[in-house]
Amino acid sequence: MARPVTLFTGQWADLPLEELCKKANEFGYDGLELACWGDHFEVDKALSDDTYCARKRELLEKHDLKLFSISNHLVGQAVLDNVDERHKSILPDYIWGDGNPAAVNERAAEEMKNTARAAQKLGVSVVNGFTGSSIWHLIYDFPPIPAGTLDAGFQLLADRWNPILDVFQECGIKFGLEVHPGEIAFDIYSAEKALQALDHREEFGFNFDPSHLIWQGIDPVEFIRYFPDRIYHVHMKDASVTLNGRTGILASHIRFGDARRGWDFRSVGRGGVRFEEIIRALNAIEYNGPLSVEWEDSGMDRDQGAKEACQFCKNVDFAPSNVDFDAAFGDD
Repeated sequence: MARPVTLFTGQWADLPLEELCKKANEFGYDGLELACWGDHFEVDKALSDDTYCARKRELLEKHDLKLFSISNHLVGQAVLDNVDERHKSILPDYIWGDGNPAAVNERAAEEMKNTARAAQKLGVSVVNGFTGSSIWHLIYDFPPIPAGTLDAGFQLLADRWNPILDVFQECGIKFGLEVHPGEIAFDIYSAEKALQALDHREEFGFNFDPSHLIWQGIDPVEFIRYFPDRIYHVHMKDASVTLNGRTGILASHIRFGDARRGWDFRSVGRGGVRFEEIIRALNAIEYNGPLSVEWEDSGMDRDQGAKEACQFCKNVDFAPSNVDFDAAFGDD
């Protein structure tokens, strides 16, 4: 059976959810992955209003859309980050508060606990998101990083996220970290270290997104093979590396969409990700969850791109074989 193809609503939060539901249905999507910002899914309202979750589901069902997961990337980022003025633009006012960094960290952690509770009320089993990182700014080892500093960053992951994951466990919800530069886990080995810091607890796994791996020079298929039992959700997102002798992989502080960057996101199927190999790897680990399009392409109309991406995902997906192709040539 084909995997459902869903649309992550994070990049569409400027639109009311009802308007986006109409578009997603017209584009051919099977469902949505609701972002916890805009009016798409609001954690505080889900917990304070007993009719809120039912009304969200009714809205999706009205447009023949299913729901498998929600995502709270923005608040999750503030759990481990060294909070500064940048975070004010991505956080709800009641999380930002007075902007005191320690208080923001604490409120963000409580909101992630509440996100698990809201997911349980909504009837989904996966929450995707970010963890943030207190040590991302130390990605380059100069000035030399004192011994133990990086280990302390992973210990902070355990200190702050274990209590959150305890609530996820109570609610029967899994957390899928989107492995991503700027997070405590941004590649294969840092993801492995994050799992070790959390004692490999079952509630913590990954929202696999190939676009953030390929521009770092990592084969996304190898990530799936390395963590076969931890792929809790899948984003379908593409990227293109365009190093030409002047562009750099660190992107030169140049914003997305500028040709001077060494890499950029692309609409699904229009970059360098080998999605057929990803499907084969997902088949090998028996992943049967949704393929969720996270559409980001600064150079393309998003309606056209999202519609095209939906069809691309349906075309590239296939079931594994249930018979050896050479079985007919074997002995009786």
